[in-house]
Amino acid sequence: MLNISRDIHSLSDFKRNTTDFLEQMEKTGAPVVLTINGKAKLVVQDAESYQRMLDLLDKAETIEAIRQGLSDVEQGKTMSLDQFDKEMQKKVRATKK
Repeated sequence: MLNISRDIHSLSDFKRNTTDFLEQMEKTGAPVVLTINGKAKLVVQDAESYQRMLDLLDKAETIEAIRQGLSDVEQGKTMSLDQFDKEMQKKVRATKK
């Protein structure tokens, strides 16, 4: 979780104290928001935390796709395997032309 008083700093401060910031990110797992001219411009994060975030995003997208599929089934937006096969064969033939 981002701590505004600890995790938002100027790019200049980050450059001067890079080692301290790296240690902080490794310890907390929290990213650091870097500002330029007082505006947030960059987010720096350790690789392990970034990978965890990507993994969570992938899981969330998978869950959403499953929810959408279940909703489609409930709404009758489905087709038989035979119908699907016929449509795919038509598409494949159309792309070969």
